[in-house]
Amino acid sequence: MSSNKSIICVAAHFQAQTGQEETVRQLLLQAAAAVRADEPGNLIYTAHQDPKEPTKFFIYEQYADQTALEAHRDSAHYQELVVKQIGPLLAERAVTFYQLLD
Repeated sequence: MSSNKSIICVAAHFQAQTGQEETVRQLLLQAAAAVRADEPGNLIYTAHQDPKEPTKFFIYEQYADQTALEAHRDSAHYQELVVKQIGPLLAERAVTFYQLLD
């Protein structure tokens, strides 16, 4: 197991195009299930939808280290669900990376 200093946190904010929020929601649920099932280096993957503005999504992720994050980005499910399917449905996307404090 990696030390806490190696843990990488990801905060992603997605805004779906109007009318695409249900599709993005369903794809995020699929992505979360795939990450949890297939990525041993993933520690947390949670997707959230704003109840007042349903086009807005927040995804919080933690990876054991940089190698685990790279494995996530290279995974078939990430490439298919996030890059190919979700990406084109977004009006905006912002991703920020953090290091866990001990």
